[in-house]
Amino acid sequence: MNKLKMESVDMTRKNIDVIAELFPQVVTEVADPSGAVDENGKPLLRKAIDFEKLKLVLSAGTGNYVVADDERERYEFTWVGKRQAMIDAATPIRKTLRPCPEESKNWETTENLYIEGDNLEVLKLLQESYLGKVKMIYIDPPYNTGNDFIYKDNFAQSREEYEEELDRFDEEGNRLFQNTETNGRFHSDWCSMIYPRLQLARNLLTDDGAIFISIGDDEESNLIKICDEIFGEHNFIASICHKHRASVSNDRIISENHNHLLFYAKNIATLFFQQKLIGEEPNLNGFNFSDENGAYKLTPVDGPGGAKKGNPHYEFLGIDGYWRYSKKTMQEKYNNGLIVRTENGLQQKYYLKQAEKTRQTVTTWWDNDYLTSTATKDLSKLMGGKFFDNPKSVNLLLRTLRMLTKFSKDSIILDFFSGSATTAHAVMQLNAEDGGNRKFIMVQLPEVCDPNSEAAKAGYKTICEIGKERIRRAGDRIKEENKEKENIDKLDTGFRVFKLDSTNMKDVYYAAGQLSQKDLWDTISNIKDDRSDIDLLYGCLLDWGVQLTMPHTTEKIEGFTVHTVDSPLTDEIDLIACFDSEVSEAVVRTIAKRKPTRALFRDSSFADSADKINVFEIFKSISPDTTVKVI
Repeated sequence: MNKLKMESVDMTRKNIDVIAELFPQVVTEVADPSGAVDENGKPLLRKAIDFEKLKLVLSAGTGNYVVADDERERYEFTWVGKRQAMIDAATPIRKTLRPCPEESKNWETTENLYIEGDNLEVLKLLQESYLGKVKMIYIDPPYNTGNDFIYKDNFAQSREEYEEELDRFDEEGNRLFQNTETNGRFHSDWCSMIYPRLQLARNLLTDDGAIFISIGDDEESNLIKICDEIFGEHNFIASICHKHRASVSNDRIISENHNHLLFYAKNIATLFFQQKLIGEEPNLNGFNFSDENGAYKLTPVDGPGGAKKGNPHYEFLGIDGYWRYSKKTMQEKYNNGLIVRTENGLQQKYYLKQAEKTRQTVTTWWDNDYLTSTATKDLSKLMGGKFFDNPKSVNLLLRTLRMLTKFSKDSIILDFFSGSATTAHAVMQLNAEDGGNRKFIMVQLPEVCDPNSEAAKAGYKTICEIGKERIRRAGDRIKEENKEKENIDKLDTGFRVFKLDSTNMKDVYYAAGQLSQKDLWDTISNIKDDRSDIDLLYGCLLDWGVQLTMPHTTEKIEGFTVHTVDSPLTDEIDLIACFDSEVSEAVVRTIAKRKPTRALFRDSSFADSADKINVFEIFKSISPDTTVKVI
């Protein structure tokens, strides 16, 4: 049985594996830098890249594609601290996410997540479970105001460190030229903060996924260069300008009344065939869609206001005949253009064909009601007080969600600068409107509220508490406002809360490879004393790459506690775990007979090595396809 590694993904090792697939001749082995040894005391080996061979491979043929060390004049975007930011993105961490059912809403049934912790570390922990599974990312990172950030990364530099790296002092310590606040340190810190987060975020996007980033003028140009590097400049779709304030600021030469919304695709070639779907709803206020012998006809809406005040209204046929799915599902697929109807020997494709003709192309200027002042008033009304400054507009998020997920209604949406949780609010709102099952993942640093703030006076200790309460209240209000809709009671307004914490494992878990005592694990617990079964279970789900919203049940088998995680997509059992001590053979056989995809035990569950070997043999006999591991 193999041990789980219980740390985040080592991105460098993953990249080495990719290079090994392309150029196997450049791969070699070196001693593990940790000094770890195997059971015979020999150094453990790890794969490494011979860069001289790689340079030779890339230099062969008709042209040289390797940049020489002395070729300094070349196109690149860099800053003081960039190298460390790149290293930090790839460096694994030994932390975990601890479940908090008591702070959650509808823990047993929800598919949404709210995660408290530094988003850089959280993104590292999500790499296995959510790799390539997120359809849309929206973030509103802190803008560069010339101040230090709340995100205290290890590559954020003091002024002295910045100047030292720039060689602004001579050997005697004399300043070479005058330092000012505009010399770039704050820009460097901001770039170093955002770079590794975007690098990790890209990995989570689906091939047809995209990211929207709200940003002000101060860092927009730098952010575009960073995104060009991480996502590829060919995947740039637009820099959208949207109005965010109505009043005029008199403390500037020209009042800044806009924000930028950068829009990048993960793979624009994959997204390209959907380009006709990324558009506005047809501007048909005051008209109805109706079908007339297979063609759509626009007719004015009756009543006062006409086209000016009427809401868009679309009417589609019902579907008659023998249904492969439920009537509701068939109607939804038909409305979305996924059903082809044959009539009089002719195939007629509805909706999408018409949408191509009536769709309005998105422009880069959004002048609708996305005002921060309106968003602040709406949030204050919902929460019963002004507890959060400058929230984003729900309408802004709704517009981006409709653009990207109109035909992907079961998508995962991620916001790792969650703030007041506007994104979660918008996801629930859109699901209520169109019957979707989009899921959200909110990530927010538990920044402490100012003791003198209205939020603190109202009892909110951190921004996370504001965000979670906003989701609860917004969910309740959305259900109330849409109570007449079919199946509104099934709208998912819950969320599972997880909090970033240190690893569940003691140091001995990671250092065991360097120790020579063969029976060490039989005498010392490798798990921290304050960690529960549920802590261990979800820590292992992360390590094994299982999503954190999978259905989870607990039962007793012959007095032992057994946890089962089911796959919602199949009838298979994804994982069965038992963390009790001295698990009986009968329980092991019961678990094996259920034939889970994975089985997990605590190392101390077995009295000695012979018992562990016996467990492996039981699974090999009863359920040979089950992967068995220990922690």
